[in-house]
Amino acid sequence: MSEFVDYLKEVFEGFGPVTARRMFGGYGIYHDGVMFGLVADDTLYLKADESTAASFEARGLKRFSYDKGDKVVQMSYYLAPEEIWDDPDEAVRWARQAFDVAFRAKAKARVKRQSRRR
Repeated sequence: MSEFVDYLKEVFEGFGPVTARRMFGGYGIYHDGVMFGLVADDTLYLKADESTAASFEARGLKRFSYDKGDKVVQMSYYLAPEEIWDDPDEAVRWARQAFDVAFRAKAKARVKRQSRRR
């Protein structure tokens, strides 16, 4: 595990326990089994959706993207705001927001899978 990923456990201590799992050359950041962040090149991105993306965009924070062949794939994760590194309350607020988005997405996916089985 990278030192940066270990450091995230301290950053989000007020939010609750977080774990990391290796994935595609980076890490998924989890709380209660739900991935709410990802780390690529020692950079943290937080989960967003249509209800929270504007908060990131207003700060000029970019979406996580990667090249896949001849096209760029953008994911629903945005660069974490700088204030989380120095303000534990802000770290909790942004983590909770990202977790809530990820939890809703996971629940929506579960309902979708169940309806396909019927």
